Amino acid sequence: MRLFLAVNPDQQTRHSIARATAALRDAAPALRWTDAARIHLTLKFLGEQETGAVDRLRDALDAVAARHRPIVMRVRHVGAFPNFRRARVVWIGVAQDARLELLHHDLEVACEQRGFELDGRPFRPHMTLVRVPDGTDLEVLRQLSRAAKRVDFEEECEVESIDLMQSTLGKAGSSHERLHAAPLRPPPR
Repeated sequence: MRLFLAVNPDQQTRHSIARATAALRDAAPALRWTDAARIHLTLKFLGEQETGAVDRLRDALDAVAARHRPIVMRVRHVGAFPNFRRARVVWIGVAQDARLELLHHDLEVACEQRGFELDGRPFRPHMTLVRVPDGTDLEVLRQLSRAAKRVDFEEECEVESIDLMQSTLGKAGSSHERLHAAPLRPPPR
């Protein structure tokens, strides 16, 4: 099973992102863009795991979620890794937030305690819009860069759960299925 941990924004936010970034898709229609229904913030990519890993991950998510309250996530700005001249991933960013950083950190620690590899890279919250294949024409990358500069988008959405997701690769791209949702601790009344 190919697994990852994610924040899935609500449907309205996903559609707002798709509308705001339509000019990007128009600038490079031949690329395989992420469908609005699959836009998400990856908290931890786990890759191929045995079926038994799901129970350990559920426990980790539930333990971490019980210690965190819902977070307001600010989605804004379009960018590319490593940059638009050599783009491999075009993304919409998520503003750095101490509570989101702490949630990510706590997930890393909980997963490591349950035998999953620690990811030592810095957390750079973003939602992938498209993976750019090697050999993409430089003019397409320039058009993407120009279109990205015209995207004026900022929206907030509430993070209410940490989701354990399964990704299944297919000829038309990947499909995602939520295997478990660990709700964050509700605020006191």
